Amino acid sequence: MIEISITRTDSDFIKAFEVSGHALFAKRGQDIVCAGVSAVTVGTINAVHALTGVTPEIEHREDGFLRCVIPDNLPEDTFEKVQLLLEGMIVSLRGIENEYGTHIKITFKKQEVK
Repeated sequence: MIEISITRTDSDFIKAFEVSGHALFAKRGQDIVCAGVSAVTVGTINAVHALTGVTPEIEHREDGFLRCVIPDNLPEDTFEKVQLLLEGMIVSLRGIENEYGTHIKITFKKQEVK
């Protein structure tokens, strides 16, 4: 199962997301759930960078793990654009979850206070 964790701040803004695991919907190279999740998450990171100039902190491993952390202290207009793109990602991921729920699970958590 692909597990996606979305971290929100106390103000309900998206701070980070992590993707791990495998859908196991089909053989490697034919797994539409995995391909869909990858397209949505990597596409969102690319869109954030291309459309806002923000470069998130990224960790990506060959085992399918992906972590994306949004930098602090962005200008308000840039921050709002980044948030809109991330909320759009969640809409797309929920669509995949609604259709293939036995292969993908999305959870939300609050950012830990440092």
